[in-house]
Amino acid sequence: MLSTMQDVPLTVTRILVHGALVHGRSQVTTWTGEGEPQRRSFHDIGIRAVQLANALRDELGVATGDRVATLMWNNAEHVEAYFAIPSMGAVLHTLNLRLPAEQLTWIVNHAADRVIIVNGTLLPLLAPLLPRLDSVEHLVVVGPGDTSVLDGCRPTVHEYESLIADRAHHYDWPELDERQAAAMCYTSGTTGEPKGVVYSHRSIYLHSMQVNMAESFALTDQDTTLPIVPMFHVNAWGIPHAAFMTGINMLMTDRFLQPAAIAEMIEAERPTHAAAVPTIWQGLLAELAAKPRDVSSVRQVIIGGSACPPSLMRDFEERHGIDVCHAWGMTETSPLGTTAHPPAGVTGEEAWKYRVTQGRFPTSVEARLIGPSGEVMPWDGQSAGELEIRGPWIAGAYFGGAGAEPITPEDKFHDGWLRTGDVGVISSDGYLTLTDRAKDVIKSGGEWISSVELENHLMAHPDVAEAAVIAVPDEKWGERPLATVVLKQGAAADYATLRVFLTERVARWQVPERWTIVTAVPKTSVGKFDKKVIRRQYADGQLDVTVF
Repeated sequence: MLSTMQDVPLTVTRILVHGALVHGRSQVTTWTGEGEPQRRSFHDIGIRAVQLANALRDELGVATGDRVATLMWNNAEHVEAYFAIPSMGAVLHTLNLRLPAEQLTWIVNHAADRVIIVNGTLLPLLAPLLPRLDSVEHLVVVGPGDTSVLDGCRPTVHEYESLIADRAHHYDWPELDERQAAAMCYTSGTTGEPKGVVYSHRSIYLHSMQVNMAESFALTDQDTTLPIVPMFHVNAWGIPHAAFMTGINMLMTDRFLQPAAIAEMIEAERPTHAAAVPTIWQGLLAELAAKPRDVSSVRQVIIGGSACPPSLMRDFEERHGIDVCHAWGMTETSPLGTTAHPPAGVTGEEAWKYRVTQGRFPTSVEARLIGPSGEVMPWDGQSAGELEIRGPWIAGAYFGGAGAEPITPEDKFHDGWLRTGDVGVISSDGYLTLTDRAKDVIKSGGEWISSVELENHLMAHPDVAEAAVIAVPDEKWGERPLATVVLKQGAAADYATLRVFLTERVARWQVPERWTIVTAVPKTSVGKFDKKVIRRQYADGQLDVTVF
């Protein structure tokens, strides 16, 4: 027996049309660095998305299934591309502007992008790659930039505003299969080549609904969100799509990502919500300590991308009254996997044991832990295993077999589940606590040491700005931890002090013997600690290591 319900496809097109019509007065505000920010209503975004779709089809020949890439900052034009490209049946491919040139070239060629929409300020980054971008036929340049670097380039160059000007305000959007590709994003390629994850219209629609749920971000048209997380990083955590569903105003950073600029835009535009990786918030906290600003409008900050030190969460709450919510996800999970809101009735200090976890799984994300021998581990808050997940916005494969080595699809996708590579425990009421990445856990004398736990404790010391811990070879124990520490300006702590500080918080045998002070911890393109760089520096003898 079938239902009597209408079978209406869940598509990005419907999100666009709804947002532009029902929430037409909501705004996308793009920070300009000086003078008045650029303000554009959802209604105007909808019209310009239609004009862009007409231009892509009629002028550039973009057809169903073609990949249209964006190499852009967070701004209104990027939002227009977010909706126009999938709605016309093409595939949005967001390019990570922080990737090395070789990786970026490989990704564009592997995806077979036909068009790249690029901010003018990023032309010096893109221009040297063009001779090696085999599939790219057109460049669309947004905003001012030095176009002379494109002289003699093979792709045809268009100016964005000129391209969409005088185009029709109507587009006969196709009725798409909700399972059709809407967008794609590549992982950062920490093992082998980057891997392409292709999101469907259905997965984006369902994920956007979850982002708006009270147990997730709980935003309404009364809110203004500041998505500092780049729009090339897993669809800006789903915020642009979620915003058009419920009319959330968006404040976009453009290229102004320095802590002082972020503090200034918060004070001026009064957002109520923000989202970024921990390193952004660490920088903002230091900026506010050096030069106080009024950030009282911000009620909630979402921190994801990597584990957030509990000390950072407490500092924001105690100094600025901002609630920090921990979240976890991956490129393969669209990315929302968990959010760490305490359960009903739990407040004060009792709530912190929930807030410092990665959080609870929403209804649509199933999870299990797989032990060392392949057994499914219980949800008891103690039994550790590798996290595997599945659900309607979880990847089940990689695009075109990318990254087949050294992690094969068969290894990464286990029996219909995604192997996350994260090790942790799950409580009986569904709260996930990750203790480490499988590749980062330190195996010392047959026992595991969590590098994340050591890092969090070190960063709780008042003299420590950042800390990253890696495993290094040890003749006696197999592996031992090496602590890489960045001290705050004017800090007086030494290795002996930090060792004592750790001894009071972890078992004595877990305290590192090897220590080094660095000016900054290496970061990946999305702001995570890049431990493979630290491992290479140690192996090459580039670090000044003190051994106790």
